[in-house]
Amino acid sequence: MTATSALICHMNIVLEDGSTADSTKASGKPARLNLGDGSLSPAFEAELAGLDEGAKHSFTLAAKDAFGEANPDAIHHMDKSRFPADMKLEAGVIVSFAGPGGSEIPGIVREVAGSSVTVDLNHPLAGRTVTFELEVVQVL
Repeated sequence: MTATSALICHMNIVLEDGSTADSTKASGKPARLNLGDGSLSPAFEAELAGLDEGAKHSFTLAAKDAFGEANPDAIHHMDKSRFPADMKLEAGVIVSFAGPGGSEIPGIVREVAGSSVTVDLNHPLAGRTVTFELEVVQVL
């Protein structure tokens, strides 16, 4: 594969307890994995090297090589008044914040105590060892 290659693949992301965290088959839309652009960890890219169309490959990555370690600086305590009055704020609710360039940054409400809302902006799978089950649909 060249530095600009990509794979189109169906992917299941499986947690250590065997449950599926995400699956492209559920949506019917395969994922595009770009190699060489820095969007994937070197360990993830190494697992993709040499895969051909139709290949099935399963591998497990530690948190640092998958979605990163959880960052305590990404946990924020915010005043409840910063959220819409009609928003249901409770642990587990996903809220969205405006990011740079018009992007959206999802956050998970971890705790509501009085007028304080604790929001975690880490990726939901940060800090977790995960297994990726890939089925290559196309090599670009």
